[in-house]
Amino acid sequence: MVTVADPPPPTGARARLRAFLHRHRVFAVVLAAAFALRVVTMLGYGPALWFNDSYEYVSGAVNPDRPSALRPNGYSFWLLLLRPFHSFSLVAFTQHLMGLAVGVLVYALLRRRFALPGWGAALAAVPVLFDAYQIQLEHLIMSDTMFMLLVVGVITLVLWHRRMTWPMGAVIGLLLALTALTRSIGLPILALVVVYLLVKRSGWKPVAAMVTACAIPVAGYMAWFASAHGNVAMTNSDGAILYMRTAMFADCSKMEIDKRRELELALLCISDPPDKRLFGQMYLWWARNGQRFHAFGVGTTFTPEMNKTAGDFAKRAILSQPGDYLGVVARDFFRAFRWDRPRFPDANTYRQYEFLPENKVLPAWSSPKGSTTDRDAQIYDPGLPTAQIEGRLRVIGTDVHDPWAAFMQGYQRVVRLPGIVLGALLLIGLGGVAVRWRTLGGPVLLPWLAAFGLILAPAATAEFDYRYLLPAVPLACLAAAITLARRQPGLIQSPVSIRDDQSSYGMTSPVSTG
Repeated sequence: MVTVADPPPPTGARARLRAFLHRHRVFAVVLAAAFALRVVTMLGYGPALWFNDSYEYVSGAVNPDRPSALRPNGYSFWLLLLRPFHSFSLVAFTQHLMGLAVGVLVYALLRRRFALPGWGAALAAVPVLFDAYQIQLEHLIMSDTMFMLLVVGVITLVLWHRRMTWPMGAVIGLLLALTALTRSIGLPILALVVVYLLVKRSGWKPVAAMVTACAIPVAGYMAWFASAHGNVAMTNSDGAILYMRTAMFADCSKMEIDKRRELELALLCISDPPDKRLFGQMYLWWARNGQRFHAFGVGTTFTPEMNKTAGDFAKRAILSQPGDYLGVVARDFFRAFRWDRPRFPDANTYRQYEFLPENKVLPAWSSPKGSTTDRDAQIYDPGLPTAQIEGRLRVIGTDVHDPWAAFMQGYQRVVRLPGIVLGALLLIGLGGVAVRWRTLGGPVLLPWLAAFGLILAPAATAEFDYRYLLPAVPLACLAAAITLARRQPGLIQSPVSIRDDQSSYGMTSPVSTG
């Protein structure tokens, strides 16, 4: 009998790199194509794209001595870290790297922990790597891409380690603190991870380390916030945003508000009949007839007193009209799963998620210390071009260059993840949770609940917005892929993996029968 020995492992860094790329050749091609799309985006839209929220983030980096009353300053801290380079192009580039890193985490987790074949793990990363709206979101001066990377990073670390140690718990806790400081919804994700680890009997040490590591930075931020605004909190906007959620149905005649004894609540009553209200955001941001949120005067919008009053009004509306509240929540939740992409909440907001053919002129809105939003942007990046428009020198925030921009406009019309596909991914993940009921959903449960929660939370507390869906996509892909991983033909479970499935995370270690 003649036996053939296995070839020796490659020696040398170059040989090891070639072997690594060969093992992951499918994903290497996918990642290279995704990177190329982002290069085209940067060539077509320099230096970055802008959303209405972008300007406050930039102002937070230009004036870092005071926390924002509207949203946590985590993303402004990131901009502050990059400020010495004075380049929004660099900010956009780092965010494109974050988007690519999310795809890498999805692929690595599925390959290493769940033994998916290379093509299967690469396919699960395709939505976050190639969806045109994901690429557009990465190019916006916005916190969402950073938030997405942090959330996926947390889920990856939790699922990667079959046995959780307290040092790893502390690392995850720090990431969760950064997540909460980037977007307030990060704190509920902490609760979700803690419950998951308790259910999986990971022990009290890693859970305690996680909670402590998360609590210290968050508590420090809240103390800083209290020194500036006078109340211990992370924002003064949660009550106001909940008011926006209830603005679509709140009826003061049903809420039984006493206009004499509860004058502050009565001033927030909306005169437009509910069937004439187009969307909730107009009653929070627009000072116009029929909208009462600004009734207390300029400068009172996001104060502790106004936030409390708006929150009390919203809670009264929910308790008085629970059916109406559940109706608007359900409507916005299921809006996420449509095949088409209707213009919501209005045409202006919708256009800010599009690759547009024209330059972006930055608005000259007021900002802290008597400055304006366009001036703050120019302080951050002096290289921003200017142009005379209607007799006034204006700052150009986005300079469009063809043919690159035209290519991305055409690409966006064709390549996107329809909402119905996101819904199908969630249903597959839900099936994976159901078949693992003996282990309370196993490893599918955490990414599935995180994806579901990221879609439901805005519908319940704010209002539907397309950008809120995108952080849920890689998590839904993870849940669906882990579900299907156990159904691969030609794979069996070793006895060790079966015991681990019962005692740890519900994960399997497939062994080829070939």
